[in-house]
Formats: sequence, C-alpha cells, structure tokens
Amino acid sequence: MNNDELNNLSFEDALAQLETIVRELESGRIKLDDAIAAYEKAVALKQLCESKLKAAQLKIEKIDIGPDGEMKTVPLDAAEA
Repeated sequence: MNNDELNNLSFEDALAQLETIVRELESGRIKLDDAIAAYEKAVALKQLCESKLKAAQLKIEKIDIGPDGEMKTVPLDAAEA
C-alpha cells in the first residue's frame, strides 16, 4: 500500500485494517517476512489513525455561555482548563 492509498483511508477503514493485522500477528500463523511487512503496515496505519484523531480533536468545540449571557464556541480542552 503506497502513501496515497494510505492517506485516502478513512479512520474506520484504517482501524479495521490495523485490527486485522494485529489478529494475524497474534495468531502466530504468519511467515516471518509477511509478519515484518504486516508490522510495517500496522505502524503506518497506527500513525494515520493517531493523526486523524488529533485532527478531529482540534475541530471539537464547546459552546460556552459567558457571564453576560453571550454564547461563543471555544476549543474543548481550553474550556476545561
């Protein structure tokens, strides 16, 4: 799988592929060369999933009502600080 194919995966598809690879590796029924290739793909999928989660987290906002009753949106983590 090349980088373009990897980057076009949705979070859900990348996670499903990652879970499949983990199950294959855990089964111990995979040849060493295939296991190494699967591990490398798993690392790339993990990084993609983490990147997509981080991007989604940055987009999440909370509606905050100020003391004057004015409503505004603030980043979720800033509202909790």
